[in-house]
Amino acid sequence: MSSTQPTNSKPAVLKPFIDERTALTCVHCGLCLASCPTYLETGDENLSPRGRIYLMRQLLSGRAPLNDATVQPLDVCLGCLGCQTACPGSVHYGELIEHTRDFIEHHHHRSLYQTLLRRVLVEQVFPYPWRTKLALAPLKFIRWLGLEGWLPAFTRPMTSLVPADFRSEPLPLTTPAVVTEKKGRIGFIEGCVQSVMFGPTNSAVVRLLTRAGFDVVTPPGQGCCGALFSHSGQLAKARDCARQNIAVFERFAVDHIVIGGSGCGATLKEYGLLLKDDPAWAERAKVFAGKVRDMVEILNPRSLTLKADSMPVVTYHDACHLNHAQGIRQQPRDLLKAVCGSRYVELPESDLCCGSAGSYNLTQPDMASRLQKRKVSNILKTGAAVVVTTNPGCMLQIRAGLAIAGRADIEVVHLADFLDRLGAGRS
Repeated sequence: MSSTQPTNSKPAVLKPFIDERTALTCVHCGLCLASCPTYLETGDENLSPRGRIYLMRQLLSGRAPLNDATVQPLDVCLGCLGCQTACPGSVHYGELIEHTRDFIEHHHHRSLYQTLLRRVLVEQVFPYPWRTKLALAPLKFIRWLGLEGWLPAFTRPMTSLVPADFRSEPLPLTTPAVVTEKKGRIGFIEGCVQSVMFGPTNSAVVRLLTRAGFDVVTPPGQGCCGALFSHSGQLAKARDCARQNIAVFERFAVDHIVIGGSGCGATLKEYGLLLKDDPAWAERAKVFAGKVRDMVEILNPRSLTLKADSMPVVTYHDACHLNHAQGIRQQPRDLLKAVCGSRYVELPESDLCCGSAGSYNLTQPDMASRLQKRKVSNILKTGAAVVVTTNPGCMLQIRAGLAIAGRADIEVVHLADFLDRLGAGRS
């Protein structure tokens, strides 16, 4: 269904975090094309970064109507930010697409299925751990009965992403460092989906940090980081999430703030931008964002022990929001090479999105499936028995893709779990 949004008015809500004239400086050079997964898959300029920026300009000026035809290329964007890494002009594409999506969600009428998927599942279930547990309970029961094959076909892309063994592991308020020479105090964010589906991974992150010399506090009252909202065009709700988490962590004196998911970490680091126009919160958000670190920015490869003698072949998939959004590329590899040695191999197109992209594999299953197959094909070329990554969404997407390809024997594991089970940091 098309929207009735008038085409001759300039939508004031389309406002980037930075000055519009600076943000819209794309000169359409095309250097971003090789980094855009949807362009590589289709060769369609409308599904390229410069094509989308051109469309944004048309919508902004009122020269293009807001309807299904103009929304579709923007919806198909993964938000992976590969183009932002490749851009020589430092165009802040991530800010543009998030603000454009915010405009779309408030002015465009979607189909009933997409509306329910976005407004209910993505925005009303996943950001709240207890609701996610409740939603997953029937699936857990169906699997226990062995009746998953009887589920309706349209539900299978979603159910295939749910791990076979998902459980939460509540963390104590304080977990002390296990070494005598302490380096500081870290505040840990459990995450909404991660705390439900990857509780053991959270516990592994905490163990690694305590072995590295940090006391870890996990404050009560924290909530979703806001990534699910900001990526789906609900920036007001993302700002509410930011305010909640800032207020919670201000009550605890911590040196750093860490979360186990790369996508969440990227959003936490953007709190200063997200709330820069709110006088009451701008400075507080900037202070909070300045403390956020990914686990790999804290762990020291020199403290790890080589385990290559008993190691299978291991490869690494770059989570987009660690690589492109946070600019962290070498540190995970340094940690893996420290324990794997020559058993570590590079993954072709390691920095190309796997198709997960938050809730993208639910809202855009066709393109997500194409990118999933491409990622699996590259993994099989390496001969690796283990695929390591740093984001839970990537783990689910790649694991499901390998199962579809008949290679469920290849393990997909979070870097924290991989290092923890090797005893990383133990004296």
